[in-house]
Amino acid sequence: MTDPLDFSGKRVLVIGGSSGIGNAIAQAFRARGASVTVTGTRPDAGDYLEAEDSDFTGIDYAQLNVTDRDAAAALSGALGPIDVLVQSQGIVKYGRQEFEREGWDDVIDVNLNSVMDAARAFHAGLAERGGTMIVVSSVAAFNAAKGNPAYGASKAGAASLVTSLGEAWARDGIRVNGIAPGFVPTKMTTVTTEHPERSAGAISMIPMRRFGTPEEMAGAAMFLASPLSSYMTGQTLVVDGGLTLS
Repeated sequence: MTDPLDFSGKRVLVIGGSSGIGNAIAQAFRARGASVTVTGTRPDAGDYLEAEDSDFTGIDYAQLNVTDRDAAAALSGALGPIDVLVQSQGIVKYGRQEFEREGWDDVIDVNLNSVMDAARAFHAGLAERGGTMIVVSSVAAFNAAKGNPAYGASKAGAASLVTSLGEAWARDGIRVNGIAPGFVPTKMTTVTTEHPERSAGAISMIPMRRFGTPEEMAGAAMFLASPLSSYMTGQTLVVDGGLTLS
């Protein structure tokens, strides 16, 4: 019996795969036999190994500045067709910066504009290989993010993009789905997860009474890229321990 989670011979690109959820997704695909490339903003992988808890074992690294509107197309030309595109890039700005035009533009550019740039750039290659695209958004796509309006709006836009491209690209043989994580300890969530009072408050709202892990998000990504989800497109899986149930 063929293992539906065997990705041997598959080519996977994880944009924003240098750390956090993206890095866990990349390593999960690598462990299941895929040839994996991750991107980050720093010149090389060594810069991340010195500064962050990243794992580049067995995966390739490519520098990508997603705010350069032509960079994704250049990377697509260099890599050629791929089987799985995971878009896990994202930023957030605290201290009410997102209420100002500069902060708003920065977050929307990374969290939404670049998602469409990459989708456009890799569309032809994904169609050639009957591939899948997975967009990592957030439960903030569905709930208020009172201190981070750009983050919430950008993630809602990314989830909407999943539905639109899921319908538009089905005819090309491409499946488009997404993952909306809840609270997962990463460098972007330390303002909550490493603050005892805020952490306790967040956990009290989660029915499962714990934070998620990057590896649990990776499990959802592998499911969405595998034959196990072959009749799914345009859907965003909420992986939040029950946070959004009430």
